Amino acid sequence: MRRIVLRRLAQIIPLILGVIVLNFALIHLAPGSLFDVMTSEQQVTDPAMLDQLRHTYGVDQPVTVQLFKYIWSVMHLDLGYSYRQNAPVLDVIMQQLPATVILMLAAMAIALLVGLTAGVVASVKVNTIWDNLISLGAVFFFAAPSFWIGIMMTVLFSVKLGWFPVGGMRKIGTDYGALRDALDVMYHLVLPATALGLFYAATYARVMRASMLEVFRLDFVRTARAKGLSGGRVILAHVMRNALLPIVTLLGLQLGTMLGGSVVIEAVFSWPGIGSLLFDSVMSRNYPMVLGVLVLGSLLVAVSNATVDLVYLRLDPRIRAR
Repeated sequence: MRRIVLRRLAQIIPLILGVIVLNFALIHLAPGSLFDVMTSEQQVTDPAMLDQLRHTYGVDQPVTVQLFKYIWSVMHLDLGYSYRQNAPVLDVIMQQLPATVILMLAAMAIALLVGLTAGVVASVKVNTIWDNLISLGAVFFFAAPSFWIGIMMTVLFSVKLGWFPVGGMRKIGTDYGALRDALDVMYHLVLPATALGLFYAATYARVMRASMLEVFRLDFVRTARAKGLSGGRVILAHVMRNALLPIVTLLGLQLGTMLGGSVVIEAVFSWPGIGSLLFDSVMSRNYPMVLGVLVLGSLLVAVSNATVDLVYLRLDPRIRAR
C-alpha cells in the first residue's frame, strides 16, 4: 500500500508541472493584460508609471525567465502577487477557498444522495413507471445547463415563493453567534448546492442503475437469494457495494468539473468563492490570480483522484492482487 501511495504522489509532480507550463503559455498567448485594463479604466495613463509597474511586477522580462521564476516560486509555495487585490495570490485564494469547499461538498452530498437513491429505485423497479420517471428526470437534469436551473430555481423559490434568499452566503450586518451563523449559511446554501448537484445526480442515477442491473445478474446474488436472505439485505449488503465501484471512479473524475461548474453557479448566486474570484480575475486580466487558481485546482483534482484510487483498492481487493 505504501508503494502505491508513493507512486501516486510521484505522478502528481509532473502533472502539476505540465499544468503550470500549459496554462502559463495559454495565458501569455491571450490578448490584453492588467495594464491595458488599468489604462482603459483611466487608473494609470502615464507611460512612465506603466513601465515602472511592469518592471516592479517582472512582466518586462522574457517569457521563459518569467516561467522558470514562477515554477521556482511555486516550489516554495509562492503563487505570485495579485495586482488587483494588492496581496499575495495564496492569501487571497485561502480567504475564498472555504466558501467554494462548502459549496462543492454540499453539492456532492446532494448529488450522491439523490443520484444513488434514484439509481437504486430505478434498478429495483426496472421497466416500471418509476424507472421511466427517474430516467426522464435524469436526462432532463443532465441536459439542462446548471446556470439555467439556478436561474429558474431563483425565480421560483426566491422571487415567487420567497422561501430562499436570491444570493449571497449570509445576511449582511447580522451576528447571530456560531450556531445560527452556520444555519444561516446552510439556508443560503440550499439553492446553489442543489443547482450544482442536480447535474451530477443525474449522472450518478444513470450509472448506478446500469451497474445495479449488471450486478443483479451475477451468480453470487442468486446464491444470496437462495440462502434465504431478504430482498433488502441482498440489495444493500451485496448488490450496492459492488455497484458502487463505477460511482467511486466518477466521483474522482468529476471533482474537477464540479470546480469548473462552481464558477458559473457562484456567479449566478453571488456566492463569494473561488469561482467568483476566477471570473473577476479573468475579466480584469489578473493573470497571476488565474494561474494560481488553476494550479491549486489541478492539485486538488490530482490529490482527489489519488485518494479515489486508494478507496477503489479498499472496495475491490482484486485490483491490488493484480
